[in-house]
Amino acid sequence: MMMMPRRNNFDLFDEMFNDPFFTRGENKLMKTDIKEKGDKYLLEVDLPGYEKEDIKIEIEDGYLTVHANMNKNIDESDKDSKFVHKERYVGECSRSFYVGEDISEEDIKAKFKNGTLKLELPKKEMKKLDNKKYIEIE
Repeated sequence: MMMMPRRNNFDLFDEMFNDPFFTRGENKLMKTDIKEKGDKYLLEVDLPGYEKEDIKIEIEDGYLTVHANMNKNIDESDKDSKFVHKERYVGECSRSFYVGEDISEEDIKAKFKNGTLKLELPKKEMKKLDNKKYIEIE
């Protein structure tokens, strides 16, 4: 058995998996690409590990929101083992995009395949703000 000095907030497994491939801070973000193509926008949202049934898309007050919920049951039948390191995500996440109030659910097409949600929505003129207002920083 190897003895290691103990440091505050030190976890051997966190240190072992502390490289860019195992960064925990980024695994909950719904990484999205937005493309402009002719008269429409194409959004591609990475949702690896999710099923189509886990995803809900809604539009309200000009905001398109993608909500994903992963609630897989953890196999607790093996009482002789325990997790030493766990990275697979269980929980929910959502992300909103302002698309304008003139877009309705009928305007949006959605497909989900191989962990990628593809959304297609038309470009519409958004109301322009007359004057920019700046807030003074003290």
